[in-house]
Amino acid sequence: MEDLKISTGKEVKAQFSRPYTSHHQVIVVGGGSAGISVAAQLNNKLKSSDIAIIDPASDHFYQPLWTLAGVGVVEKEETHKPMGEVIPEGTVWIQDAVTGFDPDNQLVITKKGDHYSYDYLVVAPGIQINWDAVPGLAEGIGSNGICSVYSYRYVDYVNECVNNLKEGKALFTQPMGPFKCGGAPQKIMYMSSDTWRKKGVLKNIDVNFTSGGSIIFGVPEIAEALKKPIERYGISTHFSHNLKEIKVEEKIAVYDIYKDEKVVDQKEIKFDMLHVTPPMSAPDFVKSSHLANADGWVDVHKHTLQHNKYPNVFGLGDAGSTPNAKTGAAVRKQAKVVSGNILSLINKGELDKSQHYKGYGSCPLLTGYGKLILAEFDYDNNMMPSFPINQAKERYSMYVMKKEVLPRLYWHGMLKGRA
Repeated sequence: MEDLKISTGKEVKAQFSRPYTSHHQVIVVGGGSAGISVAAQLNNKLKSSDIAIIDPASDHFYQPLWTLAGVGVVEKEETHKPMGEVIPEGTVWIQDAVTGFDPDNQLVITKKGDHYSYDYLVVAPGIQINWDAVPGLAEGIGSNGICSVYSYRYVDYVNECVNNLKEGKALFTQPMGPFKCGGAPQKIMYMSSDTWRKKGVLKNIDVNFTSGGSIIFGVPEIAEALKKPIERYGISTHFSHNLKEIKVEEKIAVYDIYKDEKVVDQKEIKFDMLHVTPPMSAPDFVKSSHLANADGWVDVHKHTLQHNKYPNVFGLGDAGSTPNAKTGAAVRKQAKVVSGNILSLINKGELDKSQHYKGYGSCPLLTGYGKLILAEFDYDNNMMPSFPINQAKERYSMYVMKKEVLPRLYWHGMLKGRA
């Protein structure tokens, strides 16, 4: 186990070379699940707090339900609330976009040209979806059978594509590299396949899973369990296939074929429906900053989530450098570590040695209507089950938890700093 990074955390207010708009004890960059959770936890525990959240969005989304919305099980409108309703009471909301960081002077710079200073900074802006990274995707999405549950805007079109397809070839892609909700490309595939089964048309549809990766799932027990739904729906799997281009009008997906991390071939596959998981990365303003590691992610210690260079900076969520699955469940565990360490720095001048993130991630894998495999695992892909049952088995109870329980836990627990 790596030694925990310990810092005195003593704040020495910088001698700013330029005027700043306002100063806050804690600035949180990002109003997603990570940022809101940390702000809420700090707000609940600090006797007097001065916390600001910087985020330009007007709406806050619960994205894990988009898969179910994509097959019409829930209405997509159930998955969002106005941002103002989820900002913790007493927290300042700066509705602006961050464009840069000056961590040496403890400043955050925004699109409007404002400079905000801080004692502590929490960087949780989420992940950037790069629709332009695949030629044809940005202009083709939402038409010609090209769809994705990775956008609130196109969730309805996913449902339209699934319900309109009666025969032909359906492709479901997964990109190389990190992306959020690693199970989503499979979840929508299994749910679509079960929809076609219920309609009696699955026998007429050639379902294909194409992945830039080399395996179906990183946890061996879960990978073995997924053989059952793959066989049930007659899904063909194609690994080391990374989507390179979409010929929109011709409805052709172009793939680079990899071997030993090198492109060895190219393949074109005609499709009738193409569900795309787009390439993703850290946001550009993070990648270009002094807070980023060589790969562009916020450079944090994987156990303490403290920045490896700036001790008053913490990072969590999808933009962080931690080598774990980028999931909402991971955020729930990470938020407690970040808020706990900041509280300890404020009150004691050192990190809380009990706050130790082990890489927990969770993926509730929908495998059909009323069926779900709950994968929970750590940095080393060891199972970390929350229930005394075999979670690698498809269960109706886990499906109900995903559909009914977790959304309530999210809105009324996690975002309130209680879970």
